[in-house]
Amino acid sequence: MPTLFRFLFICAVAAGMVYGTMVALVTFVDPVERDVTVRIPSERVNKPK
Repeated sequence: MPTLFRFLFICAVAAGMVYGTMVALVTFVDPVERDVTVRIPSERVNKPK
């Protein structure tokens, strides 16, 4: 097998593995929802004059 075809074959296999991993993550992992609170200092909201 010439070098270019071997390289393209390895790239295609690696891309297939990445794609398969992403499909597995989307299928089997459920995100957990939670509340997020961010405290903003009053100096940023009410700027002193």
